Amino acid sequence: MARWLILAGLLLLVLGLLLQFAPGAFNWFGRLPGDIRIEKENGRFYFPITSMVILSLGLTLLLNLFRR
Repeated sequence: MARWLILAGLLLLVLGLLLQFAPGAFNWFGRLPGDIRIEKENGRFYFPITSMVILSLGLTLLLNLFRR
């Protein structure tokens, strides 16, 4: 359990540093084909279907690699 917590902490640290020092690195995320985005003058609606499917697949593959 301790190894998983350390690994998760390091992963969050790397992700945080990447977002801090490379702000344009994830501009594509949330703007993929299949992401629903409706913007009108009185409000916005945003539902990132494709982005969440890709994130889910990536995390599933990552967890399956570490589980073995």
